[in-house]
Amino acid sequence: MVYILEDDDNIRKLINYSLKSQGFEVQDFALPSAFWTALQTKNPDLLLLDIMLPEEDGISILKKLRSNPKTSTIPVIMLTAKDSEYDVVTGLDSGADDYVTKPFGMMALVSRIKAVLRRYEKSDSHKELLEAGGIKIDENQHTVFAGNQQLFLTVKEFDLLVLLIKNRGNVLTREQLLESVWGISSEIESRTVDVHIRTLRAKLGEYEKNIETIRGVGYKFN
Repeated sequence: MVYILEDDDNIRKLINYSLKSQGFEVQDFALPSAFWTALQTKNPDLLLLDIMLPEEDGISILKKLRSNPKTSTIPVIMLTAKDSEYDVVTGLDSGADDYVTKPFGMMALVSRIKAVLRRYEKSDSHKELLEAGGIKIDENQHTVFAGNQQLFLTVKEFDLLVLLIKNRGNVLTREQLLESVWGISSEIESRTVDVHIRTLRAKLGEYEKNIETIRGVGYKFN
């Protein structure tokens, strides 16, 4: 099930029609209030979320979804007419899995949706117990412990930490991290990696030293 939250009637109906023609089950909403009501009954497999909305903007909605354990893992693709570096980074830093700027082609949108869903399916099939540097991770339970203290990470912080630990000792470039965790590759969005590393280190506390910055290259877990 794909949810569409878009207030432009023409765009919303076109996306609805295009996705249904590709075999997707779809439910669309013009108002955030209608979306929140539907969410009480069922979580979607993916959400297409416009940024500029009445009642409540898309970034605010995304942050609420990511802060709630019941909705934090819903894949979200942002739909926006804004394509500045600031808007892109803000969306990704808030937990978006991808973004598409208007105007966009329907087949290109369908391709991005399938790519995001494949990433989630792949990540679900390779979950395991991880332990390194005093940090313990249960991928199935989505829990992280630093020493005896449980940490509460965002989805992207969790994915970054898992990737770094699985590749411990090896340097991962910002581009590699961006591609693996967000599924995108762009110099503009590489700043979002630094932002997430900074917040992740802050939550790790005394264990932050496990993540080493390799200047001009990227990061590695020691």
